[in-house]
Amino acid sequence: MKGLILSGGKGTRLYPLTYTGAKQLVPVANKPVLFYAIENLVEAGITDLGIVVGDTKDQIMAAVGDGSKFGAQVTYIEQPVPLGIAHGVKVAQDFIQEDRFVLFLGDNFVRDGIVPLVRNFENEAPACQIHLYKVPNPQDFGVAELKDGRVVRLVEKPQAPQSDLAVIGIYMFDHHVFEAVNNIRPSARGELEITDTIQYLIDQGLKVSPQIIAGAWIDTGKPGDILEANRLVLEELQPHIEGQVDKDSQVNGKVTIERGARVKNSVIRGPAIIGEESEIINSYIGPFTSVYHHVLIEDSELEHCIVLEHSRIIDVESRIEDSLIGRYVEITRSPKKPKAYKMTLGDHSKVGIL
Repeated sequence: MKGLILSGGKGTRLYPLTYTGAKQLVPVANKPVLFYAIENLVEAGITDLGIVVGDTKDQIMAAVGDGSKFGAQVTYIEQPVPLGIAHGVKVAQDFIQEDRFVLFLGDNFVRDGIVPLVRNFENEAPACQIHLYKVPNPQDFGVAELKDGRVVRLVEKPQAPQSDLAVIGIYMFDHHVFEAVNNIRPSARGELEITDTIQYLIDQGLKVSPQIIAGAWIDTGKPGDILEANRLVLEELQPHIEGQVDKDSQVNGKVTIERGARVKNSVIRGPAIIGEESEIINSYIGPFTSVYHHVLIEDSELEHCIVLEHSRIIDVESRIEDSLIGRYVEITRSPKKPKAYKMTLGDHSKVGIL
């Protein structure tokens, strides 16, 4: 089997964080979410991987390389314009050829991996295997309707859902999928839809099998979802300290302090992770916080946050919570009078003022 990871797309739901960066490289517990997808595939024995890339291809290629650090071999496939998931499959036909494959959206996160799902696909050998997750708001998803253990219909964002089983961004196909993607028409939004692709297979009488995901699944396309994925990973963190913690600091619970990081006169309460060459001074880092590399946090408090690389948070009076802070961000308290808030914010930014 081969693996196909889609890493194009604009990441509009994460603006402004992803205006200049790939959404698949936003870190969860200090590891880009894309890396979890690669590791899931390799764990399942799938090492021949194709990654579909778009405008952010240079960033993806720089981060992943040739795949050898994951125990994989990576081929990059360009998608000139993001015209839907099924279009991403279509442009990968020369790479996949006649092989069966796993299609993995690069911003999807599955905590328990995909090994049993792959084994089931290998044993049953359907034309397609889709993966479903029970959701409280099925009207916001593509929804599967089942009969006698088979998928009989897919409905995209139904107004009156007949099922609470959402189709998540992990699919498995055999070669019949290329007949489908080459025969379906673009939807009203001008894209080749994966739901239409799978419905084509159903209408042709081919077997489409469902597998319901029991563990946690998250589409990390929105800030709140990124924070939730971060929480889930940190809960299972294996703590270790490679950086420096001075005698005036306290480290409690599951805490990882990576190489070159320095903690001075501070409290780190896990689960939490402090990245390489970051510095925490006279500060409090609370549970479910990930601080990426080369960050400075001084005289401040954070909890349930993600802070990306090269950011500086200095002398903030109130605790920062439930926040996703991007790259090269500076948050400081200005000494200037009269007292006022001073901000430079990009489109779609959100700020809570006390």
